[in-house]
Amino acid sequence: MPSSYSSLFFLLLQITLITNTSSFSRDNFPTHFVFGSGTSAYQVEGAAAEDGRTPSVWDTFAHSGMMDDNSNGDIACDQYHKYKEDVQLMVNTGLDAYRFSISWSRLIPNGRGPINPKGLRYYNNLIDELIKHGIQPHATLFHLDLPQVLEDEYGGWLSPNIVKDFTEYADVCFREFGDRVKYWTTLNEPNALALGGYDLGICPPRRCSSPFGTNCTRGNSTTEPYIISHMCILSHASVAQLYKSKYQVTQHGYIGYSIYAYWLVPLTNTSEDVRATQRANEFFYGWILNPFVFGDYPEIMKKTAGSKIPSFTLQQSKQIKGSFDFLGLNYYMTEYIKDDIISFRNNQRDVFGDAGVKELSAGVTGCDGMSP
Repeated sequence: MPSSYSSLFFLLLQITLITNTSSFSRDNFPTHFVFGSGTSAYQVEGAAAEDGRTPSVWDTFAHSGMMDDNSNGDIACDQYHKYKEDVQLMVNTGLDAYRFSISWSRLIPNGRGPINPKGLRYYNNLIDELIKHGIQPHATLFHLDLPQVLEDEYGGWLSPNIVKDFTEYADVCFREFGDRVKYWTTLNEPNALALGGYDLGICPPRRCSSPFGTNCTRGNSTTEPYIISHMCILSHASVAQLYKSKYQVTQHGYIGYSIYAYWLVPLTNTSEDVRATQRANEFFYGWILNPFVFGDYPEIMKKTAGSKIPSFTLQQSKQIKGSFDFLGLNYYMTEYIKDDIISFRNNQRDVFGDAGVKELSAGVTGCDGMSP
C-alpha cells in the first residue's frame, strides 16, 4: 500500500501535443493509463420513487422548479433498469473503468438503520456486470445527494451528526461491495457543495443569503460554507480511518477524495492580481487540501475568515492529516482572477469576499454537471 499522500494519483492525464497529428489513439498513452467514464446516481439512475428509494436533496431541488429547463431525475438515463445496456455501451466504447456514485437514500432509505434489499441488489448487480466485462468499478459514496430525511432532521452537513451517519453508511458500502470495489471516493467536490449549495444557492439544498446568493429562503453565505467544508473533511477522515483499520488489509483497496478544480490565472500581470490569484488558490484548493496534507487550514484563510472558520482539535488534525491514498481533481476550465480589495475590507463577506477576489469567467455556475 502507498504510505504517503503523494504515493498514488490515478487517472492523471498528461498529453503531449504532437504536430501534424489530427487524432490520438491509445498508443499515445502509457500502457497503464486507465480510460473511464463517470456519473452520479441522480444523473443517471432514474427510478427515483421505485423499490424503496426515498428522496434526496436533489429530488427536492429539481422538483422545486430550480432547474433551468424544469427537468428532474425521476427517469434520467434509467440506468436502474438499463444497467446491462449501459455496461455494454462501455464495452463497445473500450472503457477500462466506470466511476459511479451510490445513492445513499436508495441503499439506506432512512439515512440510517435498515438496508433496502432492492437497492443493495441493484448495486451488487451493477458491480458484478462491470467486473464480468472487465471494467473496474470505482465507487463514490457521496455525490451531493444527501437523503432529504437527514436534511430535515438535523440540517444535514451543517450538523456534527453527519459524521456518524456518513461513517455508518460507508461501513455498509465497504462491507457489502468492498470485496469487488477497489477504488473508493468518499465525497465528490465538497468545495462545490459548500460554494454552490450554501454560498451562491445554485445547488441543493439551496441555502444562501443576500447579496451573495439569490432565490434562497434560508441560510447564511458568510458562515455556512466554512461549516460545510469542515464537516465534509471530518466525515472523510472518519470514513478513511474506518476503511484503513477495518477493511483495507483484506480488501486491498484505495480511498480518496475528489475536489472541484479550475486553473486560476491572474487577469493582469499587476502585483495586485498576482497576489489575488495566490489567495484564490489558498481558498479554493488549500481550503480542502491543506488539512489533508498539513492537518489545518491555510494561514491566510484563518487570518481573514477569523471566527467564521471552525478549528480542528489536535486529535482531529492527526486523524485528517494523510487520510487518503489518492486525490481526484475534476478539472473544468480556466478562471481569471482579479483583485477585489474593496470587498476584502467589507465586514459582510462570503468566501470570495474573504479571499478578496473576483472570478471573471464561469465561476460556480452549475452543480458539477449533475443536471439530469
